[in-house]
Order: sequence, then C-alpha cells, then structure tokens
Amino acid sequence: MIKDPSEFRREAHRMADRIADYFEEIGSYPVKSQVKPGEILSLLPEQPPALPEEIQDIMADFERVIMPGITHWQHPDFHAYFPANSSYASVLAEWLTAALGQQAMIWETSPAATELEERVMQWMKQMFGLPLHWTGVLQDTASASTLAALLTAREKCTGFITNSEGFPSASGLRIYASTETHSSIEKAVKIAGFGRKNLVKVPVDKNFALDAEALEQAIRRDLSEGFTPCCVVATIGTTGSTAVDPVRKTGEICRKYHVWLHIDAAFAGTALILPEMRHFADGLELADSYVFNPHKWMFTNFDASAYYVSDPELLIRTFEILPEYLKTRTRGKVNDYRDWGVALGRRFRALKLWFVIRNFGTEGIRETVRKHLEMASWLSERIGESDDFTLMAPVNFSLVCFRFTPSHIREAEHLNELNQELLARLNSSGKLYLSHTLLNGSYCLRMVTAQTYIGQHHVENAWKIILETSKKLNDEKYMG
Repeated sequence: MIKDPSEFRREAHRMADRIADYFEEIGSYPVKSQVKPGEILSLLPEQPPALPEEIQDIMADFERVIMPGITHWQHPDFHAYFPANSSYASVLAEWLTAALGQQAMIWETSPAATELEERVMQWMKQMFGLPLHWTGVLQDTASASTLAALLTAREKCTGFITNSEGFPSASGLRIYASTETHSSIEKAVKIAGFGRKNLVKVPVDKNFALDAEALEQAIRRDLSEGFTPCCVVATIGTTGSTAVDPVRKTGEICRKYHVWLHIDAAFAGTALILPEMRHFADGLELADSYVFNPHKWMFTNFDASAYYVSDPELLIRTFEILPEYLKTRTRGKVNDYRDWGVALGRRFRALKLWFVIRNFGTEGIRETVRKHLEMASWLSERIGESDDFTLMAPVNFSLVCFRFTPSHIREAEHLNELNQELLARLNSSGKLYLSHTLLNGSYCLRMVTAQTYIGQHHVENAWKIILETSKKLNDEKYMG
C-alpha cells in the first residue's frame, strides 16, 4: 500500500513511463480486442484481496489480464463509431483532476472549477462561432445534455406544472426528430416521462437529413388532433451518416409554432471551428439549446460535453432545489452549476479543456481538424473511382459511409451479407477497426478519419487492406 509522497512519486514516475510507452507503442496493438466473451472475467479472482498488494503486482496483472481486453480507441487505425479522442495535454490535466479530487457542485466547493468552466465555455463560443448570447455549462455526455433540454422544454411548455404536480394523465406533449436521430433522444423521451408514443419520427430526404416540410406537416397534424408540440431535436452530423438537418428552416418552423429547438452536434460540432464549415450551422441562433462533445473530436478525453442554452434561467428553474446544507452566502452572485443539470456531484471537467485549448491553440485545433477532413475527402475519392465500392452518403465531415458492391451481385440481401462478412474479417484482423450502419436498408461500412494522431498513411493503408480483404472474400465466395 502506498503510504507517503515519496512512494507515490516513485510509482507515479513509473506510471508516466508506462503511459508514454503506450502512446509510442499503440500502433503495435491489435486495434480491436481479440478476446472472447467472459475471457477477462475468468482471469479475475471471485473474491477481493484481504491484504494490501504492491502496485508492481497490480500492474503485472494489468498487463496480463486487462490489456488483452482493451480496444484501443486512441489507435490511429481506429475508424469505428466516432472518435473519442485524447491527447497528451488532456491526459496530463486528467492526472491533476484526479489528484485535486474536486467536487465542483457549487462555487463554494471549488471556486476555480466554477469560474474556469464559465470562462472556457465563453472561449468556445468564440472559437466555434456560436451565438454570443448563449450561456454554456459542461455536462458529462450529449445524452445528459439532451435530457436537460427535453426537461427544460417540458417545463416551459407546461408552465413548470410538471415539476410540481407531475404529468397530467393525458398531457399529449410531442417531441419531433428525424428517423436518423440518435438513440439518446428516444432514451431521453422515456426518462423525461413523455412516453415513446409521443416521439414523432420525421422522414428524411435523399441525403438522410430531416425533411422540414414533413416536420411542419407533423406539427400541424398534431395540433389539429389536440396534441401539444413541445420540442424538436435537429442534428448537425447524425450518427449513421453525419447528415445535417436544415437548421434555419427547422428553427423558423419552431418559432412559428412556439416549439423548443434543441440541436445535437455531438460529433460534428467540432468542425465548426473552421469558418468554411459553419454553413452547416446556418440559423443556429434560432435554437433554444445546443450540444457538442469536445470528448469526441476536440482531443479531450472522455467525459466533457458542452451544452449551451439561450435562456439559462429556464434551465436553472427546471433543476434547482435548495436543501439547507447547500445554502451559501454567495448564492445568486455566482454560478452554482449543480442547478444546471441532473447531477449534484460534478467533476472538474474544465481543467482538461483549458489545457487542450491552450496547448493546441485555436489554430492548432483548426489545422488538425482540417487534415481529418482532407483524409475523409481522399478516401471518398478513392471509393468514387472504384468499380467495386459505392459511396452511400454525402461526406460532410470526417466520416465516410460506403459499401462493397461487386458488379456480379445484384441482390440487396446478398450484398448485405457480403458487407457484413467483409466487416467481420477486417475487424478480426486487428489491423483496423470499422463499424457499420443501415442506410435505406443497405448495410454500409463506416470509416472515421479523426483520431488525434492519425496520418494520411494510416488512411491509405486502411484502404489497401479493405481492397485486399474484399478481393479475397469475393474470390473465395464467387470465383473459387
């Protein structure tokens, strides 16, 4: 057991070396863990240790038991799902966060955490061209931010009656989102008490973006049937294909019918640091709330979700509660962020953002994001030139959706099966990791080019592996 600072210093130096080694060696690991279900569990003792164990012994088991079960999200050949980026500066800040152990629920419990969060949220408004009248707060995830938005919309819509008396037996409050919206929206609808039947899925256009005309028709139909339109969730960069909903048109519809507009830009929001990408957010000033995740594409390790609102008083009124033990003389003079979301307890998330923004600089972040976009563009061009692959969605950001489509196979079902097998082979190789989605019923491969330290050669090598694996698969199945 570590008993004093000198022992801690010794072990901390060893840990720093191990972390530095990990960053240096990460390319040598299989990207996706190769273990089978239950394999890690079988290596872990069923009973906890009764006596203290040395850190060296714990680390030995870390290497033997834990590392084989790690899927390496920071690997430059990790192209699945979405980026969950870290960086050297972010890791260093996380060490300090753990050491300080701040419980940043109110200003009194950590003035620095509170005021740094306030300043960092102001910085990011400037960096990303967000409306300056917005006010921001850090949440843990976009799911929590979306839940906060729906709860605030609910209270505004019901005159804060739901908070005090609960939902009326037949409230009929309706939430609207596209058929491509993230699953967290449906989860938030359930948690907030709206009921899944009151989530209206709006059709999308040929580019998988919300159809604004269909949205207005749905709202008008609900009004005629006695329902109350409460909130619309629009997306800048859907999870499946990074489609972009028409923000301005949607915002104008929401203003016309007095409906709350929440914008989910969890993944793609980081791209707005580039002035040339801000056309995707045209009309953003019409939104009531907005979220993007620096812990996805802004080189800041999980968790840090930036949530902005047009009217912070509505947010605070939705969540505030004041037991005696939290009353302070500074209340009303400062931000007490425990009133700005679901959680009372709050981590010192602003510290790592402060480190990252200062260590990269705004221009450094722009340069890296721009390179990621260029890599995605390069990949999409190679796919467009190929006779055996097809782009399945517009490449708006750093995600490319494509499909293996050899000319001799016409049946959609067979193509779906072939692409599933191709993905399985690619991922089991350990050389790269991709994920999939369904677009109009077609099974597609998704490849993200947004890891912190990814280079052009990683993307070129991934494309080479995809070509080689697909050819071998095709030859085995159809040419053997």
